[in-house]
Amino acid sequence: MRALIQRTFKSRLSVDGQLISEIPSGLTIFLGIEKGDTDEQADYFARKVSKLRVFRDENDKMNLDIKQAGGEILLVSQFSLAGTLGKGTGNRPDFGHAELPDRARYLYERVTEKIREEGIVVKNGVFGAHMFIEQEQDGPLSFVFEC
Repeated sequence: MRALIQRTFKSRLSVDGQLISEIPSGLTIFLGIEKGDTDEQADYFARKVSKLRVFRDENDKMNLDIKQAGGEILLVSQFSLAGTLGKGTGNRPDFGHAELPDRARYLYERVTEKIREEGIVVKNGVFGAHMFIEQEQDGPLSFVFEC
């Protein structure tokens, strides 16, 4: 499981010109599910994201988690995060590590539900769709997280 986590002022996600989801300040998370990823990894990821202290407190320190900051999450499935650009792959990305769609969708939905169980608003993209995402990044502050 590999994710790109970005702190944003706002994010909007559209498919075929139709607005699907938008959030005010919070986190935009691009999540790639890899072959062999487990329910336990999905649960761990959800707990970790829920507790990340990446929002500023009254002293301008990154000390608040998303719930304390009143933020929301836009969670976007992105199978290309399971891709590699390493030696021996030529100039085309290799997506051989990406999980099959049915299992990936299940784990993506599990992550969504587990974060919601923490009392955090989660909005989603459309699994497997070509999406257009507009973001206003805060910082910018971005993390790559693997579990």
